[in-house]
Order: sequence, then structure tokens, then C-alpha cells
Amino acid sequence: MKRSLALQNVVIFSLALLLNAPFASAQTGAPKDLDAYVERVRKEFEVPGIALAIVKDGKVVMAKGYGVRKLGESTPVDARTLFGIASNTKAFTATALGLLVEEGKLEWDAPVVRYLPWFQLADPYITRELTVRDLLVHRSGLGLGAGDLLWWPPSNYNRKEIARRLRHIPLATSFRSAYAYDNVLYLIAGEVIETISGQTWEDFVAARILAKVGMTGSNVRHSEAGTGANVATTHAHVDGKVRPVAPFASDNTNPAGGINSNAEDMAKWMIVQLDSGRIAGGRLFSPRTTRQLWSIVTPIPLGEPAPELAALRANFNGYALGFGVRDYRGKKVVSHTGGLPGYVSKVAMIPELKLGVAVLTNQESGAAFESITYRIFDHYLGVPVYDWVGAYKKVRARIDSAIASTEKSASAARDNASRPSLPLAKYAGTYTDAWYGNVMITEENGKLAIRFAPSPSLAGDLEHWQYDTFIARWKDRELRADAFVTFALNPAGSIDQVKMQAVSPATDFSFDFHDLLLKPASRNTQ
Repeated sequence: MKRSLALQNVVIFSLALLLNAPFASAQTGAPKDLDAYVERVRKEFEVPGIALAIVKDGKVVMAKGYGVRKLGESTPVDARTLFGIASNTKAFTATALGLLVEEGKLEWDAPVVRYLPWFQLADPYITRELTVRDLLVHRSGLGLGAGDLLWWPPSNYNRKEIARRLRHIPLATSFRSAYAYDNVLYLIAGEVIETISGQTWEDFVAARILAKVGMTGSNVRHSEAGTGANVATTHAHVDGKVRPVAPFASDNTNPAGGINSNAEDMAKWMIVQLDSGRIAGGRLFSPRTTRQLWSIVTPIPLGEPAPELAALRANFNGYALGFGVRDYRGKKVVSHTGGLPGYVSKVAMIPELKLGVAVLTNQESGAAFESITYRIFDHYLGVPVYDWVGAYKKVRARIDSAIASTEKSASAARDNASRPSLPLAKYAGTYTDAWYGNVMITEENGKLAIRFAPSPSLAGDLEHWQYDTFIARWKDRELRADAFVTFALNPAGSIDQVKMQAVSPATDFSFDFHDLLLKPASRNTQ
């Protein structure tokens, strides 16, 4: 789930180092300097707290906490401190579907409408042909993060209403032709689980997976992120400074990112995954389901990593069922990342080595979890030590510089002398988008304000930018998602439509303002 930095940027590629070096004999213990290394990561990337789990050959090598639960306080993170694992939840949803397939209640390649006759996407052909497998692999034709505004930030739509509105979202590509990460179809996967099992996604995953794996400290709801005695507080960079932020607390998309877990429990989860579903006294699932979960369905184009990160140059990359699959130094890696306000995480496994690493953090630094993961991988692969922290610092600095340059260029190109085409009162009114709903613009005391009716936190002032473009400055500054609002006029001089776009390229992709096409529902005509 997102936040993929922005939250989609939390995963930046990594460095090339002696790619042809021979692998040393297998390691069993953790790197001797790991504690000091994690502390360096924490400080360099301003992460208050980290939980780390390492498993190898079916055993827990380490389940440990570092740092503090909350900035400015001394209570430490430990092995049972809860963090939101965000989109690492997707593997649990895929596994839940696998259990139903093994019971003969579901088929991976059966159309979704067999189980949910009411389900619709914008294209009738895709609606008819979309399978249960397609729900998990980001190839439906929806664009990146399409529909996320229905639940992000928290909206007053319930899960059923979000699902119903998907039929109005325009498709960005043809069916099964391109990879574009989404969250909303995991919500539909949750509806399939509920329909087939008679249990909510939350009850099914808690009883059929968490309890059987022994993940006794974990829970399945976003709304529980800020509750309990041993929970990591969420932190993020806001206005240039790391500080506590409010956790995401809506349960609408629990199937895409709702699980809260800790180092001890994530170690148990990785052991089960690496052992083809074996649990104490039997199996959670069979090796057949493991093959399904770990087999690439949607290829992902190979990118060229930054020079400092050349060791992450991949030979293959793709999305399986709730997991990404690629190679690292000649070994297959099964992994996923997760991002929410104040939480980012990574789970990565090398099946051939029966090695798993989970890094949970309470600050939005993908560089932190990547630096730790690849330091541990290199140790077990027996390759020379590399300064991942230094490499990621350089890459992060370059990305930050590029973002600042883009924002500066936009500001420099602005026509400060331009004025709106209409009196401000003429922009006021209710505007509606077919899939999202109503957005209200009001004029009071010579200023415009904007409010998204379904999403209470999307409320702010409209500041004139240039011509008929304004900037929505959200009152909730933790959103970090100010957006351009551009009005287009028809020949009569009245407003024809309104489009939006995030101001900063760092804005999380789940703020899919660019997918909105707002049309006047009613206008102030004074």
C-alpha cells in the first residue's frame, strides 16, 4: 500500500559491487556488527524506532527492537512492539485466497463475477474476464493508485460503496497489458473471501492465518494502529522536520494494508512461508500454494539502478500473488514493501537459502529498510561488506535535489502578474466526479475554499497560482499533498470542468487527484 512513498519512492534501487565475486560458505548467524549498523541507519535516516527479524533454516536468528517508540521519549522498541506493516498485508490476503482454493471453494482463474455478480469495472469485457488471480497482480488496466481517493485519506464511504464506485473509474491501459500498482482490487479480494467463507476478511485472516501461525501479538485493523500498550508511534518529515503524525485509522482497506505486527510474529510468518506452509502439527497450506504465491504473473520492466546501487541490477522482475519476485546476486528474492503515514516496512526472503528478513520502521524512510536488508543479504551470501548507508544517502540526496529543482522550476515559470478570468464568486459551487463524488468550492470574504465531501481532511484554502489555476493548501499539513486546481471555461465564459494535480512530485501516489474530472453540479451564479 502506499505511500509508496513519495510512498511509491520508498523503494529506490541499490548498488553494484563485485557482482562476479564467488559466494562464501553459508553463514548461520547475524553479522557481528549488526547492532551498531542498525543504529547507524537509524541516526542517518532519522528513524526513531526499528524492529528487525531474521530467520534462517527454519529458525529465528534475531527478533529485536532498536531505538524508541516515540521521538523525545525513552520507551524502547522491543521484539513485540507493533508497527503497521501496510502493504505487506497483501501476502496475507493472497494466502487467505489460497486456503479457499485448497478447500475447493474458489478457483484462481475463475472470473470474479462468479463469486461477486454485482462487481463491475468500467469496461464490460474486463468485468467479465477479470479473474481472482487478476485481483492480486496489478494488471487490470487501472492506473497507478487509481481509486485510492475513495479511502485515502479516510473517507465516509464504506467498503461496499467503494467497491460499487469502481465501475466509474476510467481505465489507463488495456487489460493485462501493463503493470500498475493498485490497492482497491485487494479490497475486492477481501469481499470474495467474505462471500465464500461467510467471515469478514478480518475474522478469516485472524483465525485462519494469524492464530495458526502463532502470531499472537498481531492484529488485522488499521484502526488498532494507535492502540495498545506496546505500539510504535508514527513519524514523518513534515515541513522539513521529523515529528509524530497521526496514524491511518480507517478499516476500509484492511485487506490491502491493515495488519499491525512485530518482529517476533513476522519471524514466524517468514518461517511458514519459507517452509511451504508448514506449521506445528501440520500445514497451513501446501507447496502447491507456495508455487502460486511466488510465481510471476505480471512482468515489471527492468530499470537501471543509480550508479551507487548497481548491485541491484536485476535480470528479472515481476509481481506474483501478494509478493514481488526478482533476483539479487543470482538468487531469487521474494519480497514486498509497505507504506502508511509514519510506517514503512520490508519483508524479503531468499528461498534457496531459507533466509528471511523483515524490517519494520516508524518513520517513512525506505532507504533505512533497504540498507538493512541488503547488508544482511550480503552477509549470508558471503560477499564483501558494502556501505549501503552511504550509497542510499547519496541517492536520496539526489532525489531530494531533483524534487526541489522541479518545484523551483514550476515556481519560476509562474506568471505572477496573471489574474483569474472570473470574479472569485463565479468559481464557487458544487462539482462532481463520476467515481469520487462531490467537491465543494465556496467563496467567503474575498477568498476561495475547497472541501471534498466524502473526505473530511481534504479541506483547505484555494490560493491563486496563475490564470485559472489555484493551489489547494490543505489545513491538515500532515497530508503533504497540496494540489493544483485548474478551471477550464466553455465559450460562454462559465466553468466547463475542473482538473487537479499534485503540486510536488513527492506527493504519495494514493492522492490520485489527477484521475478526477470534476464537472459543475451546481454553481453560484452571482
